[in-house]
Amino acid sequence: MKFTAFCFVLAAAFAAVSVSSFAADPAAELANAPVRFRPNMTPADQPMPEGFVPSDTNVFCAQYPAVNVKTKEAIFKLNAPGARSVTLNMCGTRYNLERGADGLWQVKTKPLIVGFHYYKFNVDGNEVFDPGTKAFFGSNAMQSGIEVPEDPDDAAYYQFDKNVPHGQIRRCKYWSELNGMERVCNVYTPAEYDKNPDKRYPVLYLMHGWGEDETGWPNQGHADYIMDNLIAAGKAVPMIVVMDCGDIKKGPTVRPADVDVLQIFVKELIPFIDSTFRTKTDRLNRAMAGLSRGSGQTWLTVRANLDTYAWLGCFSDNFIIYDSGYSENGRFQDSEKPEYKEKLKLIFVSHGSAENPAIPRTMVELMKSHGLNAVFYEPQGTAHEWLTWRRSLREFVPLIFK
Repeated sequence: MKFTAFCFVLAAAFAAVSVSSFAADPAAELANAPVRFRPNMTPADQPMPEGFVPSDTNVFCAQYPAVNVKTKEAIFKLNAPGARSVTLNMCGTRYNLERGADGLWQVKTKPLIVGFHYYKFNVDGNEVFDPGTKAFFGSNAMQSGIEVPEDPDDAAYYQFDKNVPHGQIRRCKYWSELNGMERVCNVYTPAEYDKNPDKRYPVLYLMHGWGEDETGWPNQGHADYIMDNLIAAGKAVPMIVVMDCGDIKKGPTVRPADVDVLQIFVKELIPFIDSTFRTKTDRLNRAMAGLSRGSGQTWLTVRANLDTYAWLGCFSDNFIIYDSGYSENGRFQDSEKPEYKEKLKLIFVSHGSAENPAIPRTMVELMKSHGLNAVFYEPQGTAHEWLTWRRSLREFVPLIFK
């Protein structure tokens, strides 16, 4: 049996079992259901349109959403037999779906920007998650996501390569007295970590952006594949990468926590990592980087703790929103402090070409004029999105701990 036929039969069987088991009147239940929560399938005798393949972010057996590698168009389908209207919000554009011959609501988009993008459906005024994709945490909610593929050669650095050794991402919990509860961080260890029990490693603390959490870099950013490929190619030294949450966690059973999350990074996260993993604990072997809001958090944390960090990476930071040491007229107010030149081994700044890079580029030139080791990187054709940040990580990591 072909894979697509097997998946269709499996999904149909699951739907039949769920209807007969839980509905007194299956036909009425099906007619009134706004959305059937199963992968978006089409019958096996309806092949996908030429050039389209399932997105890399799809769940097992889901054919849609599908993307066209050449045209960068995408087809979305949603099984909502009782719906009156269905729309798609994708990359800032709203599309109206139409009911297709197979009974599924569907639409084909215009060519999309390559990379990872969040999206959502609206069914009769209600926002709906696409059951055909995996869940990604963004904008403070679990969302659907689609990967619009780059050319294979361009995307190779963040793809799984069966020919290189692979590290691990370990989900670790630690108690935060400042937060008043346990916190979770994801920790990447290089492929050689468990094979060299006497070796210690430098550490990169890597922050996500607003509305995301510690899962952003592993899931949306493919940080582990980027690290695996850079290390295997000899472009980066083997290192540990710590991906923590940039927010104070709250909940009904958690006492109020008014402390700045930046204090947690320095006073609790670093001691936990140093006591749990084989790390090099001096400042020359500790770096911090982040994207968007995480870039601002990185800047503030490193500036206030120059005895703790020596390497700094800012991805998509505009240098105006955060107290980065600049006034609005571009003056680097404390550039004369000798500790900046002495202790900061690198200030790396990146900004996508489609997200107004003029301000950060000017600021980097200003830093360089004051004798600081600053580097500016401008990913081409990308905006405030994960492809910008994947490329930035690829360029930043080879520059640190050397």
